[in-house]
Amino acid sequence: MLSSEDHMAICSQLGRDITPLEAAAFENLWSEHCSYRSTKALLRTLPTDGKNVIIGPGDDAAIVSFSEKVALAIGMESHNHPSYVDPYDGAATGVGGIVRDIISMGAKPIALMDPLCFGTLDSEKTKSLFEHVVSGIGDYGNCIGVPVVRGDLIFDESYRGNPLVNVVAVGMLDPENVITGRVKTPGNRLILYGARTGRDGLGGASFASRDLSEDAEAEDRPSVQVGDPYIEKLLIDATMAMCSTGKIRACRDLGAAGFAGASSEMSSTLGARIIADNVPLRESGMNEVEIMLAESQERMLAEVAPEDVELIGSIAEKYDLAWADVGEVIAEPRYIVEFKGAVVCDLPIDLLVGGAPACDRGMQPYSLEKPFTRPDEDIRTLCLKVLAHPECAAKDWVFSQYDHDVQLRTVSLGPDAACIRLDGDGLYLTCGCNPRHIHLRPRDGTANAVLENVSNLACYGAEPICTVDCLNFASPVHPEINWQIAESIAGMGEMCRLLDAPIVGGNVSLYNESDEFDTQIKPTPMLGMIGKGEVIRRTPPKDGTILALIGTTKPEFGGSILDCITGCGGDAPEAGDPAIVVSIRNMVRSGGFAAVTDLSRGGLLTALAKIAPRCSVEIRGDPIGALFSESYARFLVAVNDRTILRDLPHTILGTVGGDALTILAGDETIRLTDEDLARSASTIGDLMRID
Repeated sequence: MLSSEDHMAICSQLGRDITPLEAAAFENLWSEHCSYRSTKALLRTLPTDGKNVIIGPGDDAAIVSFSEKVALAIGMESHNHPSYVDPYDGAATGVGGIVRDIISMGAKPIALMDPLCFGTLDSEKTKSLFEHVVSGIGDYGNCIGVPVVRGDLIFDESYRGNPLVNVVAVGMLDPENVITGRVKTPGNRLILYGARTGRDGLGGASFASRDLSEDAEAEDRPSVQVGDPYIEKLLIDATMAMCSTGKIRACRDLGAAGFAGASSEMSSTLGARIIADNVPLRESGMNEVEIMLAESQERMLAEVAPEDVELIGSIAEKYDLAWADVGEVIAEPRYIVEFKGAVVCDLPIDLLVGGAPACDRGMQPYSLEKPFTRPDEDIRTLCLKVLAHPECAAKDWVFSQYDHDVQLRTVSLGPDAACIRLDGDGLYLTCGCNPRHIHLRPRDGTANAVLENVSNLACYGAEPICTVDCLNFASPVHPEINWQIAESIAGMGEMCRLLDAPIVGGNVSLYNESDEFDTQIKPTPMLGMIGKGEVIRRTPPKDGTILALIGTTKPEFGGSILDCITGCGGDAPEAGDPAIVVSIRNMVRSGGFAAVTDLSRGGLLTALAKIAPRCSVEIRGDPIGALFSESYARFLVAVNDRTILRDLPHTILGTVGGDALTILAGDETIRLTDEDLARSASTIGDLMRID
């Protein structure tokens, strides 16, 4: 896949032709997946600094401060194409890869989140992908003993041939013992340890940087790695033991572009000489390209002083892991690989690692919003349909496959954010975005994705620490997609600045298109966010508690769940008011609310079903707008004293209590019984029930 233009540029700079290994290394390290050549300039506009940021973007994971004694490592990755070709292994290795990013920083992994996007569940193919992706995540996470505490689910036809599997991992470490991923001293040795290297995952980085073809499931299977969570668990424990010795100078996991990627990026501050023959193999007859570019899982690379090699090797052996001294750090800024006594790669390391030329492509704005058409169905029918949409229904079918309580830190899984007890405080975790809103208004929609995640934290009085992202888009060769990307990144940066939620890491996943189904994914800049606050355990509000809506409701239906099920159209939501979110956070901290949740998919209706499934409320004005609008910066709260709301824009709705969710709308009364709500909530379980 190395383009003729890139090949010519490389040969021109070197003054010679390139070897097969050099060509393969450039193909992968200059790929979109590794070099971000279409987005690097845009990413530099994002806010990456903050009061809690210790290490921002550029390493395997970011490091942020949680307390004087505890720092956190956080990273986010995608494994999209592999999860279509082989959903179980693709999703499982997505978990394994991001966990290794965390441990390479010297951190113990403590939590995972998994925002996922699939086609609609009326397709047997989609059901199979969904089933095996969830199974792969659950099996791997459960086996390595890291709880999956939060996630997001999106079902849209645009993901039919290209599901998105994004994973956030968080780890904890002593802030005095952070390990980085760049070599420090010439003469130090490079130690490769973990699983042995096979031929699986060859060309994975370049595979992730192109569209999925019609016969992807057959022809691209060799590009998908196969993981082993039991080796990963040994790797976690071994790496923690190695880090505790204080002898690891630098560390990096082997991910995209395999050993070539990890060793060149890790050595880019100086240089490296690699002996490919020394790599522990599990297959015979492997050539230098296979050894250096295979993406076999569960492997790590560490910089170690010569006198400490034996100690680090003994720890690897204790955990029954293969290991070898595979090279040295050199002062000359070159990347040199020897194989069978010959030099098979000799490159300026800056050219290989950071020399990919940027792609300058045109942009084409578009307008997809259409006028609102009022749905024909009665309000009760619409309520039941909205509540039964898979994105509003219960997610028990997924979460029941994950071990949430391993490590014994998990306090709660929601409803708005998960909580882990850490150093006497609550670490809150949330993730997600709304691709349908972003598709219609890329800048406002992505700003609202930031706002919603901060809103989720605000429901617990938690202040954001940082944000990570997976920027999933279709092919940037299309001018309208390039515009989407630029607008989304601009909106994300603007709102992160306003809400002090710096972006400390993530990845870019482009070319998410399917020739098989002739689809492009909707723009999906998926976010993960962590925050800090007091540990709060939510309890249902008591009967007689006053229910109120805080914030301003606008007739914003474009991209809503109502639009999804009826095609009603309408304007997509404008960017919400961050001041409301800050006020809610402060009110929660003061103890003013008996219950609170932010409004998102499904609008006020789903919020009522979430925290007050038995209540009586009165809707003034148009019930369609009041119940189903998805305007942002709105919260449903339960209060005992309505006077505490006097400084906030609010509407009193009614009270908690009764035998049903009762909505008085003009002359019409809608009653949604416990049975109605349970039936609607069971959509995913019913659709995925396997006889």
